[in-house]
Amino acid sequence: MTKKSQDSDVAFIQALAAILDENGMTEIQVKRIYANNDSMNVRVSRQTKMVAAAPVAVAPIAPVAAPAAASVTPDAAAAEDPAALPGAVTSPMVGTAYLQPEPNSPAFVSVGAQVAEGDTILIIEAMKTMNHIPAPKSGTVKRIFVTDGDAIEFGAPLMIIE
Repeated sequence: MTKKSQDSDVAFIQALAAILDENGMTEIQVKRIYANNDSMNVRVSRQTKMVAAAPVAVAPIAPVAAPAAASVTPDAAAAEDPAALPGAVTSPMVGTAYLQPEPNSPAFVSVGAQVAEGDTILIIEAMKTMNHIPAPKSGTVKRIFVTDGDAIEFGAPLMIIE
């Protein structure tokens, strides 16, 4: 490998990393094809910060008057991570969320709507495939976290059904 092609590959990988940052993506994979049936597969990914569900208690080294221990209530945990709420429906895949079956149609559900288990609550488009996402249980839609056309990640909270 020549120094020039190595520099070109490094610049290519740096450009992919910049695309990740600019578009809020967590991973991208590309196959770069060269002459003479030569190619290079590149996968660039980044870790996302994990939010702790509960504080970690650490014993003090020296005796100190300790304040009352803080406890995490379900409301406090939910403020940090909506997916931790009871009744949270999370995304089973990466894709684009659509709240209606087609443009200018009514939404599948709205806040306050009653849904039955198995009813379609939204569509996630992944790789040009429209995936109907069913309600995991019967109940009332309490909150919707996505808007039409949002790019979503695996495990992202979509809505709350109670």
